[in-house]
Amino acid sequence: MLPKFLLADNSLQTPESIFVVHNENPRFIIESDIDDFWSNQKIHWIDEEPDNEEMVAQLIEEAEEFLELEFEQEFDEDEDEEE
Repeated sequence: MLPKFLLADNSLQTPESIFVVHNENPRFIIESDIDDFWSNQKIHWIDEEPDNEEMVAQLIEEAEEFLELEFEQEFDEDEDEEE
């Protein structure tokens, strides 16, 4: 079973972008600036885009929360390694 969200990047083609991949239906990828994920977001739908705007907003919010937690975890691990 795949995780609900994955982080991805493509440093050769888009070094300033980060991608959050949603693996459950409806599948999509959010592309955004690596330094400011909350601006300039572009959604790439793998499955058909839902008509329900509230559902889309909720999924995007979950993707943002996932990214925040991943960055916090990475920051915590970096601090532990320095000690």
